[in-house]
Amino acid sequence: MKFTVTENDLYPLSLNETDPVKSVRQNVALTLSTFRGSVPLYREFGLSPEALDKPVNVARTMLVADIRECVEAYEPRATVTDVRFEVDKDHPEKLMPVVEVEINE
Repeated sequence: MKFTVTENDLYPLSLNETDPVKSVRQNVALTLSTFRGSVPLYREFGLSPEALDKPVNVARTMLVADIRECVEAYEPRATVTDVRFEVDKDHPEKLMPVVEVEINE
């Protein structure tokens, strides 16, 4: 099964989610919305902030690689099949990742 996930899919947050599809989607969304170093006692979790302030084409390349690595490391039930970006109309410099994942059952 393939699903599209964005950082906006994180809310409403559900602790102890029992539905595996919802759990995987929530975990991927959490990864997309967390910068590495921002979670106490779990500093290695999340995306690297190195892409910030880079030219958009460089940031996209960095983020695609980082998203694939993070999902692979922290959500083994999902495989990233595609990463694309939407641009915020009000902030065209802001990249919003849209990740397509296949859930491994």
